[in-house]
Amino acid sequence: MQPKRASASLAPKTRLGRYEVRSHLGAGGMGEVYLAQDTDLERTVAIKVLPPSASANVQSMRRFIQEAKAVSALNHPNIITIFEIGQAEGVHFLATEFINGITLFEHLKRTRMKLEEILDVAIQVASALEVAHDAGIVHRDIKPENIMLRQDGYVKVLDFGLAKLIEPQMTAPEANTRELVRTNPGLILGTCQYMSPEQARGDEVDRRTDIWSLGVTMYEMSAGCPPFSGNTTTDLLASILMVQPAALADNSPEIPEELRSVVKSALPRKKGSP
Repeated sequence: MQPKRASASLAPKTRLGRYEVRSHLGAGGMGEVYLAQDTDLERTVAIKVLPPSASANVQSMRRFIQEAKAVSALNHPNIITIFEIGQAEGVHFLATEFINGITLFEHLKRTRMKLEEILDVAIQVASALEVAHDAGIVHRDIKPENIMLRQDGYVKVLDFGLAKLIEPQMTAPEANTRELVRTNPGLILGTCQYMSPEQARGDEVDRRTDIWSLGVTMYEMSAGCPPFSGNTTTDLLASILMVQPAALADNSPEIPEELRSVVKSALPRKKGSP
């Protein structure tokens, strides 16, 4: 029998402030997610319970709260709306709008996307990132799991700021990468496939990191597979740093040259790289 996760113990009817848990929706590196009811405003919300490792770092939590407030102020149709950042019953949580739909990750597992759909998703995500970048906010973890497709066609980008909150707090530039490899031997993390080269090296990141990750996501939507792979985390990071992915024309000759050019420009190689 596998040990029960502590955060999964939030049973139906559990109260977090004015929110009453209805059911468990899912889990990931960014925390457990629950369907809940706002008992004051009588509306359905999603509650994300942050992992203890994130909430334990006071300085990181303070930065995250500041960034979450900034994201909430953007009020963009393609960015998830944050209602509240709270603490109750010994846990930190986010209350956000509940999105009726599925993640792009789930969608990609079910079907091969058509050109019109690829362009629609990419444009909506790019619109969200443009507004965030203009406000000085970098997402840092753009990937299919953080992109929700609503039933009415709207695309929502999730988890702004959370990647920065939970990353290892190191001092050396390359420490984040060392910690990732040391603590996860032989394990491929989904996030790693969408990392930019500067993230893989543990360098400082800016808006170009999000553009790279969106380029990887667009490649996967177009080709049906991600551009970088490896049998271990180390192999995957090496692939990102040194391997030129197969041209989209090889896997998807039906993809027009204009889209292939956009994806290629989002995944630039420095001079001297393969």
